[in-house]
Amino acid sequence: MSRPENQPLPASEAPGGETTSPPAAASGNEPAPSSAADPGPSYPTGAAADPASARGAEPGKGQQAGPTAADFATQYAAKSGVRRADDGQIDVLSSIGGMQGLAESIVPGLVFTLLFTFTMDLTVSLIAALAASAVFTVIRLITKTPVTQALAGLVGVAFCAFVALRTGNAEDFFLPGFFINGGYIVAMAASVIFRWPFAGLLFGFIRNEGIEWRKDPVRVRAYSIATWIIVSVLALRLVVQVPLYLAENIAALGSTRVAMGLPLYALGLWLAWIVSRPRPATAAPGAAHDAGTGPQGV
Repeated sequence: MSRPENQPLPASEAPGGETTSPPAAASGNEPAPSSAADPGPSYPTGAAADPASARGAEPGKGQQAGPTAADFATQYAAKSGVRRADDGQIDVLSSIGGMQGLAESIVPGLVFTLLFTFTMDLTVSLIAALAASAVFTVIRLITKTPVTQALAGLVGVAFCAFVALRTGNAEDFFLPGFFINGGYIVAMAASVIFRWPFAGLLFGFIRNEGIEWRKDPVRVRAYSIATWIIVSVLALRLVVQVPLYLAENIAALGSTRVAMGLPLYALGLWLAWIVSRPRPATAAPGAAHDAGTGPQGV
């Protein structure tokens, strides 16, 4: 089964939606590489934008008592796993956890679908799916890589198996993902309504915009459109998969779950990045141009 529909994102699904958690976090302590292809404005990050912190104010003298909205946005973006490649484009593969993360999200659901299609044995199929997810956790432990994603995937598969065993219906293995997917749709739509579009929180950090983009109506609109693109991916899953669930077509449901999981989410993430890319700034009237080159975009 695919990931962002059965596990809390971030973004992935993810926003993602698979039976694994969002990809491992990219380090938030290193500046994002710059590129002429997508230079991005040089706004301060959220933490640095705190005036009290910049002045080195003493506790209790005008300094805010708790984390600011910028702090939360920075922390969320740093943990989301979304990364920027050296050419300035989004590193889609790394952002969804690499090949290992892709396998962790696809294999358990695929194993369940194939086994149940050929054996019609619900118990055996569920045990095999759990075993496949557990193997990825063991691999991460052996290789000493972060196990959070694999453990979250294992918990997600276990919960789906529990639901299917309780109802005795194989199609209910995919049922929790529908509710999680729907929850992300509501949350992302709300983020646009309240002018904190999800895509801005996801991309603003790695573009060195922090949350300063919220002061620019053009950037807010761009990130709102990008968020709706991701919402459309999540909504498309429900449109296609819910009828298959109601028809109890396990083979088709499992197949579309794989195809419309991380691969489709990765495409939506890439499109959202392109749509929200900052535009080159226009030159001020009367400004001189050196060597025939205009100013870089922000």
